[in-house]
Amino acid sequence: MHSYPLRTPRRLLGALALAGTAFGLLLQPAQAQTEAWPGKPIKVIVNFPAGGAADQIARAVTVPLQTALGQPVVVENRGGAGGNIGGEAVAKSPADGYTLLMSSGGMVSVNPHLYPKMPFDPTKDLVPVAAAARVLVFLEVRPTLPVNTIQEFMQYLRANPGKLSFGTPGNGSSPHLAAEMLKAQANVFAVHVPYRGAAPAMQDLLGGQVDFMFDPGIGLQHVRAGKLKLLAVGSAKRSPLFPDVPTLEEVGLKGFDADTWFGFYAPAGTPPELVARLNREINKVLATPAVKERIHALGGVPAPMSAADFHARAAIDSMRFGALIKARNIKGD
Repeated sequence: MHSYPLRTPRRLLGALALAGTAFGLLLQPAQAQTEAWPGKPIKVIVNFPAGGAADQIARAVTVPLQTALGQPVVVENRGGAGGNIGGEAVAKSPADGYTLLMSSGGMVSVNPHLYPKMPFDPTKDLVPVAAAARVLVFLEVRPTLPVNTIQEFMQYLRANPGKLSFGTPGNGSSPHLAAEMLKAQANVFAVHVPYRGAAPAMQDLLGGQVDFMFDPGIGLQHVRAGKLKLLAVGSAKRSPLFPDVPTLEEVGLKGFDADTWFGFYAPAGTPPELVARLNREINKVLATPAVKERIHALGGVPAPMSAADFHARAAIDSMRFGALIKARNIKGD
């Protein structure tokens, strides 16, 4: 019997070494791309028109963010279909960290309940990057409405069923859901007038074309100027900006809380290390005095948190808003 040298293991080791080298070469471009990110401008798509809360928060955050990242961060507004147009644009963009979405949490927690046939699945096609702010809604009325307190407003609303109208940024928006909560809990009726964004709804409230609105903060400057009457806040707690203004729970609407969370999303498949980097940088920006001041001016609260906590918050909101949407038979635009 002849004995032969055991060459198979050596050959196997050699093949494995070659394979490992080849695999490493395949990984190098991706790793290099990740390490070099960002190497070009980043685009943030806001899925609501200019002037609204999402737009203002996005612009407040992106100015210092571009300094931190060393690249321009450009904001682009793509409103329509309750935010779905802008959301779809980001969901179908390359998952390379160069296209982000700024949206209210309603993109993930509300829209799937409103639109049975969405052009994308926000829970699968987008990944949460960072929360930006908890946005409150403030019940404001036109100055000529003959009420001065929330109690007088509720009495007037009950005495005039169907005669008052309220503006919203669109069907299923947080201001719309807040108004539906009010109507359901107080057993009152008012006419809904949906707009394509909070800014045009606010303009018509100022002009007297609608009677009241749950404002996501963009009208507080007009409240301070005496052009609108602020009657209540639709949150679980009073706003520190207006400590004398009651919550709706204080006037009998138990558990009333219409706050929503605004934040940044990326296309699914975006490298986790890029998501983590963006989360860190955005959280740092939210701690700066200038950004805090801008968010506070909207009546909101900066909300730095992990991407996982942001995702969990959306799941909670999906349950509570989904039940309201079903009960009130609310449909998307």
